Amino acid sequence: MTRPALPEGFEVPLHRALTEPIFLAGVPRSLAIVNGTLAAAVGLGLQQWVAGLAIWVVMQAIGVFCARHDPQFMEVLARHLRHRSFHGC
Repeated sequence: MTRPALPEGFEVPLHRALTEPIFLAGVPRSLAIVNGTLAAAVGLGLQQWVAGLAIWVVMQAIGVFCARHDPQFMEVLARHLRHRSFHGC
């Protein structure tokens, strides 16, 4: 089924960059920044290089998994945490 033609002047090109979330290394930008900061704090501040690297790898893998299923999962998680539970759980 084809779309009916719109009158002249009612079509505007929309670039993908305006509709897709910003990702860094496959995860939302906010999660990538928090992940890198936490891993650097553990690795450099506590001098636990292996633990910092492990934290980064695990959080990055979880973030990529979640972002593949729902690219806006960080916004949904933030909204979920902001609202109180209806049943008091």
